[in-house]
Amino acid sequence: MDDLIGDDPKAARSGARAAAAEPASKPHYHGHRTRLRRRMLEQGPSALADYELLEMLLFAANPRGDTKPLAKQLLARFGSLARVLSATPAELAKVKGLGETGVAALTVVPEAARRLALEQAQDQPVIASWQKLLDYCRIALAHERVECFHVLFLDRKNKLIADERQQRGTVDHTPVYPREVVKRALELGASAVILLHNHPSGDPTPSQADIAMTEAVVEAAAKLDIRVHDHVVIGREGHASFRSLGLL
Repeated sequence: MDDLIGDDPKAARSGARAAAAEPASKPHYHGHRTRLRRRMLEQGPSALADYELLEMLLFAANPRGDTKPLAKQLLARFGSLARVLSATPAELAKVKGLGETGVAALTVVPEAARRLALEQAQDQPVIASWQKLLDYCRIALAHERVECFHVLFLDRKNKLIADERQQRGTVDHTPVYPREVVKRALELGASAVILLHNHPSGDPTPSQADIAMTEAVVEAAAKLDIRVHDHVVIGREGHASFRSLGLL
């Protein structure tokens, strides 16, 4: 007991300072962000695995924590990177640990990609940059859960004036009104249009309803000297072009 009472206070304070000076144990992911960021900058984003891309997207949402487990959890839950990024905010919000900031960080990615692809498709006449247009169409529609009908309006030089969604339907049908398509083309001063819609089933094969609707739009447009260049159906498995199939 005397030894305890007689402990040197100065020695105790010195020991406490020494303990404080020792570096705290570092988390296992210490430096991981820096290494991942450096590898991305040096080798390009294509060098990263899907979960690593998600990690980087989640950095801003979780400035200090380890985002790898959450990234892998998202991939396991949704099945692929594309499905994670095309998930709705409500679906993402159900993932434990993601939070509102994380949901926002992931939700903004598809829209940024769509706008980039749209700008690239607008750079030159769409006939001369058909692949860029198809890339844009896939980004815009391939992962929609219901059928959406768009019209791409073109000027006399076949440059893209606008992409507008005309209708949003159900999982296997969307109503299309030929008069509305033609009316909007006149308002925009378009000389030609490309019809565009998606098949949520994944199979882009045109249905009989698709064919009949296209014929109606072509007939209405021809009366006002507006040309229908093509009707493209987008699915997760690819695309179908009416013109390439001899349907237009």
